[in-house]
Order: sequence, then C-alpha cells, then structure tokens
Amino acid sequence: MQQEALSFLSSSLPSLHHNFPSLSRLRFNNFPALSFKPNTSSSSSSFFKSPDIPSLSSTTTTTTTTTTETLESSIHEKLIYLDSLGIDFLTLINRHPPLLSTALSAVESVVDYMTTPPINFTLQDFRRLVSMCPELLTSPLTSHTIPVITFLLREVGVDSIFDLRQALRRRPRLLACSVDHQLRPTLYFLQRIGILDPHKHTYLLSCSVEHKLVPRIDYFEKLGFSRRSATAMFKRFPQLFNYSIAENYEPKLKYLMVEMGRDVREVLEFPQYFSFSLENRIKPRHEACAAKGVRFPLPVMLKTNEAGFRDTLEVCCDSSPPLKTSRLVTVQKDS
Repeated sequence: MQQEALSFLSSSLPSLHHNFPSLSRLRFNNFPALSFKPNTSSSSSSFFKSPDIPSLSSTTTTTTTTTTETLESSIHEKLIYLDSLGIDFLTLINRHPPLLSTALSAVESVVDYMTTPPINFTLQDFRRLVSMCPELLTSPLTSHTIPVITFLLREVGVDSIFDLRQALRRRPRLLACSVDHQLRPTLYFLQRIGILDPHKHTYLLSCSVEHKLVPRIDYFEKLGFSRRSATAMFKRFPQLFNYSIAENYEPKLKYLMVEMGRDVREVLEFPQYFSFSLENRIKPRHEACAAKGVRFPLPVMLKTNEAGFRDTLEVCCDSSPPLKTSRLVTVQKDS
C-alpha cells in the first residue's frame, strides 16, 4: 500500500470581475428616437393640416430622459443609503453589478432584517457579510434569505441565534446558496457518510458534493485506502474537506512518507495531521526528533505546544534503556 501511495503521489500533477465603471463615469445613452416624416411631395398634403401635436421623436426623447433621471436618482439614493452604513457602493457594484438594478426598498428590507432582532448583526459584522457575500443585498428576502436562515435553524440544527451568527460570520457564502439546490443536498451527503452533528460544520454546506467533497474522498481511495477507510477519515475530521489536494494533501503526504519514512496509514488514525503547517510545525518537529534519534506518534509530535514538545523530547532522551534504542525511540500512544 505504501508503494502504491508513493507511486500515485509521484505521478500526480498539481490539481488543478465584473469590471463596472464607477458611478462618476456612468452615462446613460438615450434610446434612438423614432423619426416620423410625412410625405410632403403630394400636393394634397397641404389639405391635411395636422394640429400642434408633439412629434413621436420628441415624446420618446422626453420619456427616455425621464427614465434616465429616475434611474440616476435611484442609484444616487442607494449610494447615500449604503454610504450611511459604511458600505462602499462603488466597490460593491464592480463586484456585483445586479445591485444597480435592485430597488432601494429591497436593500433596506434586507438590512433591517439582518441588523435588528432576532438576527441582530452589528453594523460592523453586516459590512463584513456584505463584503464577502454581496449577493445578500440583491437576494429576495422572503423567497431566499429567510429560507436559508430557517433551514440552518430547523434542519441543520443550529442551536441558537448566537450560533447562527457565528456560522454566518465564518461562512457568509451560505447566504448566497440555494436551499434546494445546494444546502440540503450537501446536508444529506454529510449525514449519509456519518457526520451526525452538521450544526458544528455548517461551513461545509456551501461546498459542492460533486466538485469538492467526493473528489477528496476519491483521492485517498487512489492512495490505496478502502472507500470505507477513506470516508472514516472525513467522518473523524470533517475539516479535512476544506483542504486543497494540490497545496495540502500532496506535499504533506510526500513529506510524511519520503522524508519522515512513515507509513501513509498513520493519517487514517490522525487525519488532523493535515491541519498543521508543513513549514512551521511538521518539519521543525520532525527534524528535532530526528536530531535526538527519537520518533513520536504523530499526535504526540504535533498536538502539544512548543514547551510541552521540548519537555517530552528531553524526558525521552534522558530515559535509560529499554526505552531508547540505538537509532529511534517510538513512544506509544496512551491507551
């Protein structure tokens, strides 16, 4: 299995704005006016004297001008309103142009709902939500935003409004997801693989099952793990779904097997290995152990703080045989 995993790693390749003019440069071109030219070549035209009625071209131009002024006024009102909340309207429409055509009353309704009881976000938190999820301001309140909130509280089992705010602070993109097409299917998938406390892992609900979750389980299968074993890793440590295959799994597994000389199956029991920094924790700890001629189980080597790690290392080095061998000491995990 170790050789199969190494072969897979060596052969694998790394996986893997809207530009909108600022308001000061917005121009609203008039629609082309329809021209109407009566036939004046006929001698009888003088017989039909039309009264003084505004031409179609003049009427169209007047209507277009009125529409343009109304649109400009609406945008100006939104700019002033959002600016009063500390939200940069011009930056926001560059990232999310649909905000231009969203009614001010709709925007105000969303702001009121999210910043007053029971949801009651502070303005500072709300500004952060909008900066990370501008769709919040343009999503229909009653048919989208409220159903998302209701889903998180009732179906996911988020315990309280406080926990709801925490979940949305951590993952504002939840507010842009469809309950029927994104959130609920992902919830069912997580429950199906044995994650029975999804309210603790709401950040995963915005992830695509087909494009993110399943491919990560498949990756460990290709390393030689059974489907059941690979799935058990994610059940034990759901945060593993959030890590990149190319930027996290591959370099850390390569270091584990090649530089540390460990069996790839160690990550089955300790998938939290992938949560530690390769450069700032894994490599320095391994090098310190190798310099002393000792080897700790991964949890002992990585989970303790720096002082605890150094103390454990010194105790181990000062111990007499049979704890020490001529080459390595393996400290067994507590039962």
